[in-house]
Amino acid sequence: MTDHDELAATFEDKYEHHFTELQRAYRQAFEAMSDRHDSELVHAIDQQILAESEPFYEGDGEFRVEIPENPGDRLAGVIVDEATFETVLERYVEELEAQLRAVFGVDKEHS
Repeated sequence: MTDHDELAATFEDKYEHHFTELQRAYRQAFEAMSDRHDSELVHAIDQQILAESEPFYEGDGEFRVEIPENPGDRLAGVIVDEATFETVLERYVEELEAQLRAVFGVDKEHS
């Protein structure tokens, strides 16, 4: 069984087997995004959208983060135009997927 196979087998019960790693990936993505974007917007996305997201291991070193429907409708307490919100959210999800690959040791750049 390869590391990828083992991860795929245990990721279905991710909160039981990988809770610490998931927390680390989410925290590292938050920190990276806060360094590059408006911290209030990043915090709002983190708390109001990504807190309800669901990470999935797709196999072959790839992760996908599913966010709730209509994420813009969930955003409150921050004034931001739609284009900026969508751009930052997209980058945040990409960063989170990259952090998941890194934390779980399947980062293609480092494999």
